Amino acid sequence: MHTYLVLIIGSGFGGQCAAVNLLKAGIDDFRILERRDFFGGTWCQNTYPGAAVDVPSPLYSLSFAPYRWSQMFAEQAELQRYTEQVIEQFGLRERVDLQADVERVEWDEAQRQWAVHTRAKGTFHTRFLINASGPLSQPVIPHFPGQDRFQGKTFHTNHWDHSYDYRGKRVAIVGSGASAAQVVPAIAPQVERLHVFQRTPHWVLPRADRKFGRFQRWLLGLKPAYKLLRWLIYWQFETRVIAFKYSKPAIHLVQQQALRFLKRQVPDPVLRQKLTPEFTIGCKRVLVSSTYYPALTRANVTLHSREHGIASIDETGINTADGEHIDVDLIVWSTGYDATDGVISYPVSGKNAVQLRDVWAEYPRAYLGTSLPDFPNLFIVTGPNTGIGHTSALFIIESQMNYILDCIRTVQAKGLRSIEVRHDAERTYTAMIHREMQRTVWKSGGCHSWYQSKSGHVIAMFPGFSFSYHLLTRALKPADHILS
Repeated sequence: MHTYLVLIIGSGFGGQCAAVNLLKAGIDDFRILERRDFFGGTWCQNTYPGAAVDVPSPLYSLSFAPYRWSQMFAEQAELQRYTEQVIEQFGLRERVDLQADVERVEWDEAQRQWAVHTRAKGTFHTRFLINASGPLSQPVIPHFPGQDRFQGKTFHTNHWDHSYDYRGKRVAIVGSGASAAQVVPAIAPQVERLHVFQRTPHWVLPRADRKFGRFQRWLLGLKPAYKLLRWLIYWQFETRVIAFKYSKPAIHLVQQQALRFLKRQVPDPVLRQKLTPEFTIGCKRVLVSSTYYPALTRANVTLHSREHGIASIDETGINTADGEHIDVDLIVWSTGYDATDGVISYPVSGKNAVQLRDVWAEYPRAYLGTSLPDFPNLFIVTGPNTGIGHTSALFIIESQMNYILDCIRTVQAKGLRSIEVRHDAERTYTAMIHREMQRTVWKSGGCHSWYQSKSGHVIAMFPGFSFSYHLLTRALKPADHILS
């Protein structure tokens, strides 16, 4: 029988951060479960051409693991090297079970512990369960008539097949979000024809990337210099919330900047019209790229807007809504993830057999985006309303760890078995979140985005400054919890 004090599901930055924080707290009785056959999460899984982070690297890193980045916006290979350095530095590799795909988890009230059932590694038992599977781990592929008849190659950007040589081929990219904005410029010069199918255009801002010189990289190796740079970037980015939530004139100025950027990079007025969003900037994820627009203007690239979108797929290619047939050799699904309603992909059964899918039937929610009534000792990293559109997600993850570790330490110190947030505390917190959300561009910007659940609630984003969230997680509020 596999029994641990703490189990962590997922080995990406959320899982790594949880593991290191446990070690720093003197807790080493834990195990990490990873469904894939490798350790590392997003930046080891997403290896598509052009993959890179869209937050400056010194901020998109763990506070306890500085790194001498080669450029401001790190590319996938460097992010993977950073991930592997964190794993080695803190000795995490020997603490993981690979190919441990979780099928379901159940709370055992008699034993006051979780039973975690995996497909290949049996059942694990644990007092505390931390789900760190991440919001961008369940790829979504839309269905089109005839899709299974296609004789060419298809895959999602999340599962890029590097054994397939796309050079000189006719390629279709379905989707126009963040991953498409990276893939399109990377492969456009190498393919014969590239067809980009766009459902709705996104706002794009220039990418202020730069390579770090030898002296600058040396400075990044000094903790005081690294910390100073992180905070300078942090406060510069934190001001963006003013536009997203508090100031219509500010967001208007940003939108005008984006329109000028579009006009400068896309001279053709017809193509420019196709690329001009009808919603307020920030309502959907803002793309950060200086190469996406130029790639779309290439002679071998065609942008298909919604009215010319995919009607069906047959053996040789794509039939569009306006009656055109396009022969393609490869279809790449750049269609994102189930990041809202699919936050946790496996069934979770809590106290009195309460099912998480029933609790979240209307829309996912959680106290501090982390814990739920009727689910003792369960913590969700990057849970509902913890997304952050203006700064590093890792800042939020590290803030969540303050709360999670406080809960575990409090139970241990008092000689108790469980901690559970009260129903009224969760309701009060959730009401506050959605009251504040009304003022944000994500709710009022005139779009439907992956930030929203099927119910229309914005449940991906935190509606305020990231330091406000940090303050909420700094200290456990015992009155909001049931300790037993």
